Amino acid sequence: MPHPSLPRSSLRSSPLLARPPAPRLAPLLPLLSLSPPRSALRRRVSINSNSGVIHPLVHEHPISGRKSVYLHLGMTGAVLEMKKGCDKVKGMDDLRLLDKDEMLQLFNRYNALLNDPAYSRDHQYAEGDCIFIDNLAIAHRASKEAHGDPQKQGLRILHRTTVKGMVDFDPPEQFSLPPVINVYGPNPFGAGVFIGGGIGFRWDPTIHMQN
Repeated sequence: MPHPSLPRSSLRSSPLLARPPAPRLAPLLPLLSLSPPRSALRRRVSINSNSGVIHPLVHEHPISGRKSVYLHLGMTGAVLEMKKGCDKVKGMDDLRLLDKDEMLQLFNRYNALLNDPAYSRDHQYAEGDCIFIDNLAIAHRASKEAHGDPQKQGLRILHRTTVKGMVDFDPPEQFSLPPVINVYGPNPFGAGVFIGGGIGFRWDPTIHMQN
């Protein structure tokens, strides 16, 4: 039987550049206020802490052409940056890992933008609901209530189906990186944050990342 207080999911638009508000879901504030600026964000890729998959931090949507940010707040083990003045990576010396302070700044600023109610919406589930989202344009996560006592608010069970994308979501060619690296092996990039397994970099120990 469905519980009278059904859970919610939080949906956040994640474009890099501001556009006119879309119906029911306004675009996210542009990341102009992020430090470092957008030019630096385009020189970065993230490494998944479980799979070792490498994704660009900024990407262009294959249909809309809109530039968006991709950053997994609960499964990122490292962020690599192409050093200033480098147009194409020729060796490991052209790359560097973000350090702890840089990761904290990036993750917390991005999280603050996702939490801004002006650029997000919550969906209150009803029985039989099915949500379709574009994972290249929308950030999604459970609401805080999802981590509460299921005896009080009901049990949150969601079934997820993923559809293969239209294009590969690999690191940009100028990074000269493979789509996947062994994140559980030795760190090949030198000093900086490089974590394999679990939820990756723990940028806020007070936030529940998994049930």
